[in-house]
Amino acid sequence: MTIPSAAAPSLPLAGIRVLDLSRVLAGPLCGMVLGDLGAEVIKVEHPLRGDDTRDWGQRIGETETAYFNSMNRNKRSIGIDLQQADGQALARELALRSDVLIQNFKFGGIEKMGLGFAELHEAHPRLVYCSVSGYDRSGPEAARPGYDLVVQGEAGLMALNGELGQPPLKFGVAAVDMFTGMYAAQAILAALYERERSGVGRHIEMALFDCGLMISAYYGMEALLMGEDPPKYGNAHPSIVPYGVFQAADGPLVITVGNNSQFRRFCTEVIERADLAADPRFASNTDRSRNRELLLPELHRELANRPRRLLLERLAAAGIPCGEVLGLLEALTSQRSQAGGLVETHPHPVAGSVPVMAPPYRFDGRRAPIRHAPPQLGAATHEVLTTTLGLSAQRIAELQQRGVVHGGDAGPGEAA
Repeated sequence: MTIPSAAAPSLPLAGIRVLDLSRVLAGPLCGMVLGDLGAEVIKVEHPLRGDDTRDWGQRIGETETAYFNSMNRNKRSIGIDLQQADGQALARELALRSDVLIQNFKFGGIEKMGLGFAELHEAHPRLVYCSVSGYDRSGPEAARPGYDLVVQGEAGLMALNGELGQPPLKFGVAAVDMFTGMYAAQAILAALYERERSGVGRHIEMALFDCGLMISAYYGMEALLMGEDPPKYGNAHPSIVPYGVFQAADGPLVITVGNNSQFRRFCTEVIERADLAADPRFASNTDRSRNRELLLPELHRELANRPRRLLLERLAAAGIPCGEVLGLLEALTSQRSQAGGLVETHPHPVAGSVPVMAPPYRFDGRRAPIRHAPPQLGAATHEVLTTTLGLSAQRIAELQQRGVVHGGDAGPGEAA
């Protein structure tokens, strides 16, 4: 591990190089997390079509989309054809000069390229190697491809999502992929920390199904203890009442009454129903949960007769956690998001400018910066091959002519 100099960005992973051979979501998210934390992330892509997600969703310029950009900030892209022997050799040389490698090829695919853990570990014992797959790589389903939606069904997540009586429902985002990417980043950080003591890297294996099952959290534990699926509660809470989304006279809001004293204040100071606070059927949270069918209709009627702004003011004054329910665009463009610097605008050579979500991490009071906007396909190929591998311009031109690599110097959209 290289210790960053005083002139380097003061981010924890400055000096760490990550070779990101992954595509779509879980692996790229893992790489982006490491990049957000200061690592140099080199994203290897197919030289012509790139990551699959460059063709998913709203188009940005010629090679990017909203989907791709959401998972690939703070990276540099190089185009290498890994089906050619020379392309595999280039990737191997990059791996031998890296601290971390991330890959999510189909089972056995990367070994055929000479880029498997065993071969690279022998040549570079310090390399931390992370394999992301759909299922346990040592189990009978090792060769099955992993897809977020499939795992959401198989891990029981669709069974707990949505309202009572509603058919199975997926999460609004690819939650399994995202949790897998975050878990993978955590494991890589642990392996890097251990490497400072042992001098040796690890092979980290992450399976979407394993991570998907973990998302069930307390619902999963309740199912095991009950011996059956817990009921669906939609926006409500299985054991706290009132807690959820409620409709005011002019729009929805979230109210979370967490304890008995809050409930008393809610009744007396917010909806002016002291009788409900005094009712023994609603005295404790256990009572309210047991009698929710009696209590909630009363609360819904009272809340629906009052404007949202008034309710939010009263709830805040009573010390009860609450908030508006906003549309996604409203949330992204809200004063809160703007003040926090959560969305930035970066120049783009084709689209003019593009929005880029900022990392959520703060160090010593400062948000981690967007050092590289999501890259155009292959924009850093020449730069990486020159500065990292020391290839001559003549050699790079020869490789380009044979279709082994593709892309030129970093363009205006490459560096933030």
